[in-house]
Amino acid sequence: MLLCIGEILADMIGEEKNGIITYERKAGGAPFNVACALNKFGSEVKFVGSVGDDLIGKFLIKYAGELGMDTAHIKMDTGRNTTLAFVELDEGGDRSFCFYRKGTADYFMPEVSDELISKADIVCIGSLMLSDADCVEYALDIIERAHKLGKTVAFDVNYRTDIFRDKESAVRTYKRILAAADIVKFSEDEVETFTEDYVDSLTDKLVLITLGKEGSEWRYDGKRNKMPTITVKPIDTTGAGDAFFAGALSVIDKNGKAPMTDDVLSFALKFGNVAGALNTTGRGAIDNLPDLDTINKYINKQGEEQ
Repeated sequence: MLLCIGEILADMIGEEKNGIITYERKAGGAPFNVACALNKFGSEVKFVGSVGDDLIGKFLIKYAGELGMDTAHIKMDTGRNTTLAFVELDEGGDRSFCFYRKGTADYFMPEVSDELISKADIVCIGSLMLSDADCVEYALDIIERAHKLGKTVAFDVNYRTDIFRDKESAVRTYKRILAAADIVKFSEDEVETFTEDYVDSLTDKLVLITLGKEGSEWRYDGKRNKMPTITVKPIDTTGAGDAFFAGALSVIDKNGKAPMTDDVLSFALKFGNVAGALNTTGRGAIDNLPDLDTINKYINKQGEEQ
């Protein structure tokens, strides 16, 4: 089982027509996106997060339930609102974010019991919470308890300049989590933010790096390998990295306690690449997630073409 902990919010995706910008409400939040993708890919998953007692919060809990997700660990905070992320897309589907997030529900995360952690094999920690000092300690406490229980901890950087206006202090905070995690994911831009030398120094971890249309790369145990992706015409890249991460983690989780060989890691990236690419062919981070059969068809087609 995989346990995802962190933000759940609404992505308000903007579109301009005839000089008028309208916003379409979509479920989002990186760790929630990952949890939904894992569920779609056939993995057992639990999600822990907080929403407000408002229209958005009720929509998100209903949405998760309709996907067949366990909503027992999504707290509805009666005194706070749900976070919103306003998203605008360029012609290539790449997005820019603006967060409506001041003292919202995801600053006040639910407690996570040792019993729940003990049921997981991989614990995935979200990054938006790192903007708050108390939530940083919350994340570090979960990581420490997960390790004491023999669990693997995964962390996706997902650095957002709209949330972390002070780059230097944000990087220092992130490095506390990165130092403690076992599997870490960067985008190509985030490697530049943290520097290539720093990412190369993470030799005791599995490092995954997304490279956009060039695919992705793994670095592990002194070795590395790049895996190409499939060609698609993107409509919306929101959640593409989350779909990739979920795809890779699903393969790693199914590998269990067996060694992470080069072949296992390369297949994890191949699976993640296809998942992430196909997810960009529709709007929103979750609604267009491919199912397991579709991903496998593309992977098999890649194999036939090689």
